[in-house]
Amino acid sequence: MPGYSASCHCGAVRFAFDVRIDELVRCNCSLCTKRNAVMVSVPRDSLRIVAGEEALKSYRWNTGHALHYFCGTCGVYTFHQRRIDPAMCSVNAFCIDGLDVDAIPLREVDGRSR
Repeated sequence: MPGYSASCHCGAVRFAFDVRIDELVRCNCSLCTKRNAVMVSVPRDSLRIVAGEEALKSYRWNTGHALHYFCGTCGVYTFHQRRIDPAMCSVNAFCIDGLDVDAIPLREVDGRSR
């Protein structure tokens, strides 16, 4: 399984994971719409914080079950633990080093109705 490295804009938060990326996901809920998120699905137990755990800040909203993380230094959304399936995370595709997001199919998700 391919391994990936990722980071926020300033590099304070760095993380890695192992997953095969077959698709990207865009959600239309109010938070994902505002942050213009395009995400990669990653099992929670595969995601490893390499550096900057102390720089990570979290945000909960709506039901409070999803846990959204962003860099407290540069403000970039890095990943979140999902509300519906806490064993999965969604990683900001644009944080992944060297990922060609234009070469991967994009699936739209209706988070607004959930």
